[in-house]
Amino acid sequence: MFNYAAIRQLIRYGIVGVLNNLLGYSIYLAITFFGLDPKLTISLLYPIGATTAYFGHSRYSFAYDKKGIAGPLRYIIAHAISYGANLLMLYVFWQRAGLPHQLVQGAAIFVCAGILFVLFKYFVFASGGPKPA
Repeated sequence: MFNYAAIRQLIRYGIVGVLNNLLGYSIYLAITFFGLDPKLTISLLYPIGATTAYFGHSRYSFAYDKKGIAGPLRYIIAHAISYGANLLMLYVFWQRAGLPHQLVQGAAIFVCAGILFVLFKYFVFASGGPKPA
C-alpha cells in the first residue's frame, strides 16, 4: 500500500531542491570556471543555498509550523552532516581519484539530497507533515 502523503512530501521536497540546486550548481560552475577551488566554492555557496532552501522545505515540503530554535538548529546540524559528505566526496573522487570536479559535484547534489531528505523527515521536521491537498 502506498503512503500518498509521503509521496507528495517527496515530490514537494524535489521541487524545492531542484529549483535551489539548479541555481546553486550553475553558480558553482561559473565560479570554478574562473579558477576558484571547488571545495572553497561549495564552502561559500553552501550556507547561502541552505538558507534559501529552509523556507521552502520548512513550509512547503514538510509543513513545519513549530516556533522556537529547535527546528532551525536541527536544520543546521543536518546541513553540517550533508556539507561534510559533500566535502568528503570532493576529496575522495576529485582530489584523490582525479575525476572531474564538475561530475563529482553533480553527483554530490543527489547524494546529499538523499541524506537531507532522511534527516529532514525524521530529525529536523519530524513533527511536521504534508498538508492535505
